[in-house]
Amino acid sequence: MPRLLIAGMSGGSGKTLVSLALLLALRRAGFEVRAFKKGPDYIDAAWLGWAASHAARNLDTYLMGRDSVRSSFARTGFVRTAAADGVNLIEGNRGIFDGFDSAGTHSSAALSQCLAAPVVLVINAAKITRTAAAFVAGCRALDPELPIRGVILNNVNGQRHEQVLREAIESACAIPVVGTIRKAAVNPLPERYLGLVPPQEHTGTSQLQEDLLKLAEGLDLDAVISIARSAPSLETDPPEVSIPAVRDVKVGYLRDAAFSFYYSENLEQLEQGGAELIPISALQGGPLPEGLGALYIGGGFPEKYAVVLSSNRSFLESIRRAAEAGLPIYAECGGLILLGQTLRWEGAAYPMAGVFPFDTEVCSTPQGHGYSELLVDGPNPFFPAGLVLHGHEFHYSRISLGDKPVATACAVLRGTGCLQQRDLVVLQNVVAGYTHLHGLATPEWAKGLLDAARRFAPRSVRRSPSPIEAVV
Repeated sequence: MPRLLIAGMSGGSGKTLVSLALLLALRRAGFEVRAFKKGPDYIDAAWLGWAASHAARNLDTYLMGRDSVRSSFARTGFVRTAAADGVNLIEGNRGIFDGFDSAGTHSSAALSQCLAAPVVLVINAAKITRTAAAFVAGCRALDPELPIRGVILNNVNGQRHEQVLREAIESACAIPVVGTIRKAAVNPLPERYLGLVPPQEHTGTSQLQEDLLKLAEGLDLDAVISIARSAPSLETDPPEVSIPAVRDVKVGYLRDAAFSFYYSENLEQLEQGGAELIPISALQGGPLPEGLGALYIGGGFPEKYAVVLSSNRSFLESIRRAAEAGLPIYAECGGLILLGQTLRWEGAAYPMAGVFPFDTEVCSTPQGHGYSELLVDGPNPFFPAGLVLHGHEFHYSRISLGDKPVATACAVLRGTGCLQQRDLVVLQNVVAGYTHLHGLATPEWAKGLLDAARRFAPRSVRRSPSPIEAVV
């Protein structure tokens, strides 16, 4: 499995820019590519999937554990054969040693070690020369076992600047510079809060692809491919994954520009458990489809589409009526906003579904960001008491609780949560919180949602397999 990890000295160093340019250039050169994102990031993973033309997977040793990371990579990555050649590209996050704690636990460097993946280090070279060599030398000194095999320089300001940087790094560190990205007048990847603008909202992806391929002209593809092929064999046994021939319950999930934050593994686990997934748009009008056994609402940017969402009254009212009728609903972050009474943002108020008796306010600064850990200690339809949930939160919104109390299912052991170190608000069969869960880290999530769906789903919607299907 040819592979390499693109790492940086910090967030904003240019890892995503380099990763996208490499993926597109490799594809243009005729190589198969698969992309992975270190950490729980949804938006970077979406862009990597766009560039690779295959869904990108998240790899996170905190959320998933080392064994699950290795098996997921082995199951979904590209395997080189005599008939097919390609590269598995893993984009790191933050600085290469930045992780869960001061020791760098669960960092990009730790992921490199977990997957025996050689590292290409991206350095933002703006306004520095020999100091770039100090960055590389410092990384090697801090962890001599870290397999840094190449350097890519971002924000290079001309030929003379590039020459000095190359000489400094290669003479002092004996590590080759395998590419340069020249300083651009305009960032081709526009950003806002939460990171990059998602590809679902980006206009002009064709022009972006041309711009990235132009930047890739400064990258040494042969050297990058050689680094990827230098990775040793990865010994692991990927799990067998199969989709049941008969799917006995319908699970709807909101999938549009407003709600796009879903891990592929979460949807796959629902399918593997026997769910027929029904994608639903919250923006195009109309009530929920008939016959759902459960509804899953991921995160996203409902505030950006607040006018359209609040105007879609038939849809919002159908959610409220379904919740009152006992439909199991699981919502994360943006989904929580949708289920509240009112969304308040930039001085305006937008009516939402009104399932929960509180408003949400989108603020100008993060209200919770980082890994989270929850202890299930309250009644809820999905999780057993005593279960510890490992997840991630990144939200600019907060709950504005009125005079009506709400029940919660979890104590927050790490993170912020919804209310006073509590998370996962509960009302009947509806659960919503700020913590995002990954299916490989929390298999109880899919099981709990499907069990609740089967308890709720009308018998007329469910059918028994035919004798032939039962044999299959």
